[in-house]
Amino acid sequence: MRDIQRGRVVLAILVLISVTFILLDLRGSESGPLRPLRALGEAVLGPLERATATVVAPTTDFFRSLSQLGEKDARIAQLEAEQARLTAELETMEYDRDRARAVDELYGLVSANDYVTVPAQVIAVGPAQGFAWTVTIDAGQRDGVQRDMSVITGQGLVGRVVSAGPFTSTVVLIIDATSSVGGRLAGTSQIGIVSGTGRQDVLQMQLLDPLAPLDIDDVVVTFGSEGGRPYAPGIPIGRVSEIRGTQGQLTRMAVLQPWVDMSTLDIVGVVLQSSERNPREPLDGAPLPTASPSPSPTASPSPSPAATSSASPVPSPSATTLPSPAESATPAVP
Repeated sequence: MRDIQRGRVVLAILVLISVTFILLDLRGSESGPLRPLRALGEAVLGPLERATATVVAPTTDFFRSLSQLGEKDARIAQLEAEQARLTAELETMEYDRDRARAVDELYGLVSANDYVTVPAQVIAVGPAQGFAWTVTIDAGQRDGVQRDMSVITGQGLVGRVVSAGPFTSTVVLIIDATSSVGGRLAGTSQIGIVSGTGRQDVLQMQLLDPLAPLDIDDVVVTFGSEGGRPYAPGIPIGRVSEIRGTQGQLTRMAVLQPWVDMSTLDIVGVVLQSSERNPREPLDGAPLPTASPSPSPTASPSPSPAATSSASPVPSPSATTLPSPAESATPAVP
């Protein structure tokens, strides 16, 4: 019993001493009575606290990082998803920008050549109907597409329609080995036959005149045909990248690089109608002659306006002329 009372007395004394020290420390200053004791404690316990912190801190940080590991994984997953979304939006914007540029280029070529064109998109690529290089477009008979119509992009000629269904059509590309197009050199108007080779970047042109001038980088366009089928006139085909043979040889041939990259076809146009030519006029510009009425046996035929205007009322002194019907009816005045 005495031990319990003694313990309580000691505890009360220790509490009283602690409260006293706290009050003195709170009310003290740099020169207070407890300043030497505080300095002694800092000098003795400070290095021990720093050493303990150095040893314990890595362990504390490790356990803290374990507790935050789940949050970091979730944040990383969120950032990766955001990056994937932004990348997809950027690629979509670039694709839309390329499509818009292709449409603008197609419109420019159509406007320059006065074509009536329906736009279409390539929806399939692969051999069809005995041709090695064909594509399928999403335009057909309901859009006015028919067989043997030209297919173009803003850069130039793609090919021609070989079959047209209600909603889709099959187009054979000019690079097909069986394809041939009438071509013309844009600079000299020399004509020839452009043939496919089965390669995406090579065409061949055989000039009809083996003596025709031919240079590297000459531009070749379609020669065209009546009604624009199978190829409308004036569509760019390619440029001369190589010349095989010498001038005058029958085997002289030009190697062309197509303007259109067939491996990136997307937006194309089908030429429904090419520009119509004006009716042909006589070379001298004079009106065509009209039939005159048959002469009556009892009356002299009336002169035509052309004859009246061309007849001179005074005969030429150097030539003897017979009087025209108008002169016989109205004598000339000297």
